[in-house]
Amino acid sequence: MDWKSLVSTVAPWLGTALGGPLGGMAVSAIGDAFGLSEKTEATIKAALSGATPEQMLALKTADQTFALRMQELGFANEQKLAELAMQDRDSARKREASVQDWTPRVLAYLIVVAFISVTVAVLGGWGKVDSVMAGTLIGYISAKCEQVVAYYFGSSSGSDRKTAIIAEAQKK
Repeated sequence: MDWKSLVSTVAPWLGTALGGPLGGMAVSAIGDAFGLSEKTEATIKAALSGATPEQMLALKTADQTFALRMQELGFANEQKLAELAMQDRDSARKREASVQDWTPRVLAYLIVVAFISVTVAVLGGWGKVDSVMAGTLIGYISAKCEQVVAYYFGSSSGSDRKTAIIAEAQKK
């Protein structure tokens, strides 16, 4: 299970916000819950991998606080946050269609080619990942490649939501 799915399971409001324009607020709230000085996706992922029950409870509490704040801002439920994230992606796609700018397309190709090249180099034995910095760079390229794929082919947020609904139905 990836870290975003874990957050979505424990803290649905924060998990939903991660996928949209309020992602920075969500990352900050999660980082605060874990007491992290550096609030990045990488540090949150590391913190989640060794989270204690107390930290998971703090994450749940942060989710409740975040939910109250979002409701004060006019978001009635998590679905409204998901709609905002979808509108954000849709506006980016409409912009690209109307402007016909090659920059996003060229960057997308470069990111995917870089990811494939690094993966082939490491798996083929031509490249070594023996430092934290190298691992961080590969993780960064991998994350950006995932964003490119989600942009052009859709995200898995709908799939995550479907999985949660099925799991909830099985409990009944």
